[in-house]
Amino acid sequence: MKIDVVRPWELTAEAVDRWAALQAADPALDSPFLSPHWPRAVAQAQGPGGPDRGVRVAVLGGLADPRGFLAARTGAFTAMPAGAPMCDYQALVAEPGLEIDPRRIVEAFGVGRLDFSHMLESQAPFAARARGRADSYLIDVSQGYAAYEAERRADGVSALKDADKKRRKVERELGPVTFTAFSRSRADFDQLTAWKQEQWRATGQTDVFAAGWPLRLARALFTGRDPAFGGVLFTLHIGDKLAAAQMNIRGGQTVHSWIIGHDPAFDRYSPGMLLFQDILRWMDQAPYSRLDLGVGDYRFKRELSNARVGVVHGFVGAPSAAALVREAAYAVRRTAEALPLGAVSELPGKAMRRLDLLRGLR
Repeated sequence: MKIDVVRPWELTAEAVDRWAALQAADPALDSPFLSPHWPRAVAQAQGPGGPDRGVRVAVLGGLADPRGFLAARTGAFTAMPAGAPMCDYQALVAEPGLEIDPRRIVEAFGVGRLDFSHMLESQAPFAARARGRADSYLIDVSQGYAAYEAERRADGVSALKDADKKRRKVERELGPVTFTAFSRSRADFDQLTAWKQEQWRATGQTDVFAAGWPLRLARALFTGRDPAFGGVLFTLHIGDKLAAAQMNIRGGQTVHSWIIGHDPAFDRYSPGMLLFQDILRWMDQAPYSRLDLGVGDYRFKRELSNARVGVVHGFVGAPSAAALVREAAYAVRRTAEALPLGAVSELPGKAMRRLDLLRGLR
């Protein structure tokens, strides 16, 4: 099968339409990270003054007869997800039943290996090369918020009931709670990113926004006006103060929870949970039926979610030094994780994830 590799903006209008149609035909692919708009936005943000830092799209079947699409960021020896570490899903968007050896895609990209971190587990050719898996948490409100709330209550989850109590408490003690969808407040957007950077510093994590392009990407999505894809800023004010905010990505039927933060001064009222609840209620009147919480085994995700999807991490390698190096790293990681050494056993995995994070931020 012919495979053309092009820059995102080199896709023809027909190819973009084909990509969008293939994605819309498969509910499992309903994520803004899997749309043709995502690699274009990433390429624009990663360029020093314009697009291009190795973001490429493999077009299976070629531009003249596109049958599948996979975006990646390519380097001299390896490729990784386009937009990583800001990209929460990867997948081949293709015709049903299309069969191809993923190594053909690696060869087309001109690299020795393709790393993936959140590949859909349902993608068998990639899942066969997985080295680990995780759950991504989803909230399906296609039947409306009331039905969703009743379902959570029937499952013994009290999070939404507790949120109602805290909402009444904060309104008694501090004033009205105001929810805004599609906020255009630059001040609130800047406060959210500042909260996030403070959180990363306080917990000893890498300040992702310091790399430059992730913050440019978030700002571009915040200011965009494309009805089919872009960012949506949700805010929650208590009185006249911003208490919580989420900068999410939207596309298809899905809103994906992306950058979230809150003012610690309001911790006792759980403003982040109140905002989630307001977003879910808002979706009753919006053209979205799914709030994707992404990967991460957090209590609020377990309590709010009513569906899960498996994602896997691993790599596809062609015969190359790059593939041998990755295989050796996974062998060390696998050996360490099999030893009863507690936190020490987790060090190789943490080191690999940190290196991948830094690679993506370059």
